[in-house]
Amino acid sequence: MDQAESPSNAMVLEFKEDTALTEMMRLRVSSLQRSGQKRQDGERLLLPHEAVYRLDFHIQELNFTRWYFSLTGHGRVTITGISQHWTPDLTNLMTRQLLEPIGTFWRNAVDPEDSPLKCLEADMQEFGERIAELAKVRKVMYFLFAFKDGAEAANLSCSVEFTPEK
Repeated sequence: MDQAESPSNAMVLEFKEDTALTEMMRLRVSSLQRSGQKRQDGERLLLPHEAVYRLDFHIQELNFTRWYFSLTGHGRVTITGISQHWTPDLTNLMTRQLLEPIGTFWRNAVDPEDSPLKCLEADMQEFGERIAELAKVRKVMYFLFAFKDGAEAANLSCSVEFTPEK
């Protein structure tokens, strides 16, 4: 999904890990574990192999163009968008705030390291279009990145390309 030439007015936004928010969500998990409490009904806790990433939109009227992703080595990365109704400084993340479809790309352990990453292209296309829709009402959007089967954040580069609406 990252082979074609970019239009001249294209802008590429890179997903950036929000380390402070990831840490805040990890503290929520450890606080519940220490106190022996259970999560709220419907609350989505951060798993050990997950991190919170963000996209910042300087322009909000966008059309999705394509994904750019690279992963050194093998593994699977899933990206789940979080709806505009989550205010992380005020509320816990709830499962109803997670968006579908999710983006998934991977390279199997038996695949050569220089082989192209695999993905579910229709889902990735729909996911990119959904991000562009939500950018109209948000300046920042949050995502859960899950690293599985050997994938690590340090080995990932992920961005998305948009063109401004005319």
